Amino acid sequence: MDVLEKDVEIETNDGVCEASLSYPVEGEYPAVIIWTDIGGLRPAFREMGKKLASQGYSVLIPNPFYRLSRLPTPEKDFDFKNPDHKSKGIEMMKTLYEEGGIENDTINFVKYLDEQKHVNPSKKMGVNGYCMGGFMMMRTVSALPERFGAGCSFHGGGLVIDGPKSPHHLIPKMKSNFHIAIACDDDEKEPHVKDTLRETFNDAGLNANIKVYEDARHGWCVSDTPVFHASQARVAWDTFSTIFKKSLV
Repeated sequence: MDVLEKDVEIETNDGVCEASLSYPVEGEYPAVIIWTDIGGLRPAFREMGKKLASQGYSVLIPNPFYRLSRLPTPEKDFDFKNPDHKSKGIEMMKTLYEEGGIENDTINFVKYLDEQKHVNPSKKMGVNGYCMGGFMMMRTVSALPERFGAGCSFHGGGLVIDGPKSPHHLIPKMKSNFHIAIACDDDEKEPHVKDTLRETFNDAGLNANIKVYEDARHGWCVSDTPVFHASQARVAWDTFSTIFKKSLV
């Protein structure tokens, strides 16, 4: 399936958000939002967006740090092995925890997507989140629960934290199907996370596939990370693709 990718700008409550938008050249399709890791919107994620679009989706990948900086951000040619790059990304990430920001962005992004001629607004939407994008996915699907049919987290961080603002407390508001792909080293550090998520999703009556990926370390799904694991990334991709196919209808 032939696809196009273009750079777009979306008006939000807090300014203008740059984003990558990929979609098939003909037809109307379900929309998907992808939240990046701390490395931000860069070639690895643009390729991911085009790949997903070729499966029959209109894919929006926002600059998660647009309130702080225009692209490229946090650094041009972001390098996970560079401690300065990584430190800057982590500092920028902290601003994403502000109450209401992701929720307002979700409303604006959904409105924008539903107005595009290549989006079928009658179909449920999906959202994927990588690393920090995991907790952003949770807040996205809870912001407009009737609009989203699937949410997936890949080596996501901050899904279960101490206190009343933990994203897992939003689960009773959700109405999506989920895949929570957990890195083996994340599970070693916080083995309780998978159990808390399973219990909370089960109590809410939601279908959630929660899996620890063996030999797959934090960051394994993104092709430009030092720990990219091609075969396990393929398994994760095929798993969420199946969930999307069944849920975004």
